[in-house]
Amino acid sequence: MYMNTTSLHIQIDTDIKEQAQQTADELGLSLSAVTKALLKQFIRTKQLSVGLTEIPNEHLKLSLKRSEKDIKAGKTLSFKDGEAALDYVDSLIKHDEQKQ
Repeated sequence: MYMNTTSLHIQIDTDIKEQAQQTADELGLSLSAVTKALLKQFIRTKQLSVGLTEIPNEHLKLSLKRSEKDIKAGKTLSFKDGEAALDYVDSLIKHDEQKQ
């Protein structure tokens, strides 16, 4: 299958490129794949996300409101660590399996 591709040449600070390359490598990605993903997101959203904060969409806003209600109503669980959380999930699975 032939893909119509082109090259993109940009000038960027050496430190930024090296840090981006290292991060991409750590995540098992190529810098090219990261760039493609960022450009596709830019096209899809028509927004450039460069900060640490995102503007929540309506679904996220609704989910956050529901979460706040649940927290205020005491409908939440807390765990001392990740292992305790996984143990709880395992107990739910075992309970469901016993019902069947």
